[in-house]
Amino acid sequence: MKEINELNFKDDLRYSDDHEWAKQTDGVARIGISDYAQNQLGDIVFVELPEVGDEFEKGQEFGTVESVKAVSELYMPVGGEITAVNEALEDAPELVNNDPYSGGWMVEVKLQDPAEYGELKDQKAYLEMLKG
Repeated sequence: MKEINELNFKDDLRYSDDHEWAKQTDGVARIGISDYAQNQLGDIVFVELPEVGDEFEKGQEFGTVESVKAVSELYMPVGGEITAVNEALEDAPELVNNDPYSGGWMVEVKLQDPAEYGELKDQKAYLEMLKG
């Protein structure tokens, strides 16, 4: 496992306490798990995601990530309707390990309340939380 200072935390993303990240563009947020989360999980072997059209409240479980070590729930950092699912993860779940912020994104959500996005942590606040 890597140390926190060896991990990548992008400054144009927002982060949840549950280690999901979100990036908003025109009222739609792309969501995945942070480099910290994938590092803690280890080699990811399966990702279970919702269907396009499913709706979730902020904090609601929307899927799972299975690694060789554990199964971990995914929690919605913002509420809304799923508009896209990264289908590449079906055949290549390791994309989450290799590239959690680009190829390893999980879902896109049409925001039901754009203010929720602003409540997520910025890079600095997320790092402070991780360092305790």
